[in-house]
Amino acid sequence: MNVVVKVISNRYIDSVSLMALSTKANQIDGINQVIIAMATEMNKEVMKNVGLWNEIVANAESSDLVIVLSVEDPTQEAEILAEVEELLNRKEKVDVASNKVKIPKTIQEAYEMDETANLALISVNGHYAAREAQQALESNLNVMLFSDNVSVEEEIHLKDLALEKGLLMMGPDCGTAMINQIGLGFMNAVRSGEIGIVGASGTGSQEIAVRIHEFGGGISQLIGVGGRDLTQEVGGRMMLASMKELAEDPNTSVIVLVSKVPDPAVEEKMIQQAKAINKPVVVWFLGQLEDRVDGNVHFVGKSKNAALKAVELAGIDTSTLDLHPLNWPLIEEVRGKLKPEQQYIRGLFSGGTLCGEAYALAKEKYANVYSNTAHDLNQTKEQAHTFIDYGADEYTDGKPHPMIDPSSRLADFKTIAKDPEVGVILLDFVLGYGAHEDPVGVMVPAIIEAKKAAEALGRHLEVIGYILGTDIDRQNLDVQLKKLESTGATYASSMQNAALLAREFVEKGDEK
Repeated sequence: MNVVVKVISNRYIDSVSLMALSTKANQIDGINQVIIAMATEMNKEVMKNVGLWNEIVANAESSDLVIVLSVEDPTQEAEILAEVEELLNRKEKVDVASNKVKIPKTIQEAYEMDETANLALISVNGHYAAREAQQALESNLNVMLFSDNVSVEEEIHLKDLALEKGLLMMGPDCGTAMINQIGLGFMNAVRSGEIGIVGASGTGSQEIAVRIHEFGGGISQLIGVGGRDLTQEVGGRMMLASMKELAEDPNTSVIVLVSKVPDPAVEEKMIQQAKAINKPVVVWFLGQLEDRVDGNVHFVGKSKNAALKAVELAGIDTSTLDLHPLNWPLIEEVRGKLKPEQQYIRGLFSGGTLCGEAYALAKEKYANVYSNTAHDLNQTKEQAHTFIDYGADEYTDGKPHPMIDPSSRLADFKTIAKDPEVGVILLDFVLGYGAHEDPVGVMVPAIIEAKKAAEALGRHLEVIGYILGTDIDRQNLDVQLKKLESTGATYASSMQNAALLAREFVEKGDEK
């Protein structure tokens, strides 16, 4: 494969912008693959792994911006490279045009331009992220650190500094927040209300917020704390501080805590603090499926049920709501269509917690369930019931996140759809700020083709789609739903229902 490389020396662009640029560039006619990234060692390794590699890439400095691509027709290399560069230049022109005044180069310069600002959203390469976050905190700014690849030691230092100053340190690897009704990172449009969320899980927090909105409730604040906050090392520093903030917030009457299962000692600290709060607290820890109540603390094992409990505690009459019970006639119909050998679910996800919930609910019913979220998935991705998070680090190093570019799972979908042992493929589609403009549309041709191919072989392929979004998200939930239904896929109203449908569809009557 012939590789075309353009190195732009000492040019920095943040990772979110580069992911968006790479997504647009990959849509140019004639391109096989393109990566636009800073030439860090990590990004170079990604380029090498996908075959976009030569000596020019190897010799680029970490401060250099690299465009590396392969094309279908070598005679078009110069023309296509020019198109990619035009995308890059167009972005910079827009940046300049949208900033009539001086463009700040540092956090300190930005703060000096508007000293009323009190929060910095940081998305830079992980090598520099901790330094930038520290500068923001030292300027008395709350921080949302979108960047990952920040060490645990740096995270602890930053969070201790924030606590000392009475500030929020959201992250690192914090993808979702909503502060004073402003969505940050990946966040859905939801109504304002009296339910506050503290989340160590991005799509888990989005799922709870979206279901609360659907059930007529609203969100006061959504504070993300980063996925490692509840580990033994970090000790829940920011979740404990955020709980305190919401406990004292007069606009919050109910608090929801969202996380993967915490370290046991950290969980105990959190529950003790929650029990001391003079407000009801709903706890959804992914994978803890038992529902129970301990004083003012309500432990709920599934996402939709957790959101329902939150709105009930906020005073909404849940008897008036459409709770979308499972469609058992549909379940029996699909079971009748699947052949005996079609016994497995394959879940292909852009949201890590969405993937984790589907995995946990399948694991409740079946023994042979695997996922990269549980670190028990082999490299073939063909282990019985398999659930893959395409937003995990191993899939996103140097590549767009699947919420930005949902086509990243297309190749695997096409392969898995041909497996005669697969009965159900489960897909999520995330709407909201920062997400792709048409996530369902990207997959429509592949779903239609896969179902037709299976039918031609005398086999039914069941595809379940779940759209994480609200009626006020900019991608238009109704339009996305109609596109999904046009493929013949089954639409699930929540991640909880999607996972339960999937596991029931493949029930053969003789498994655990």
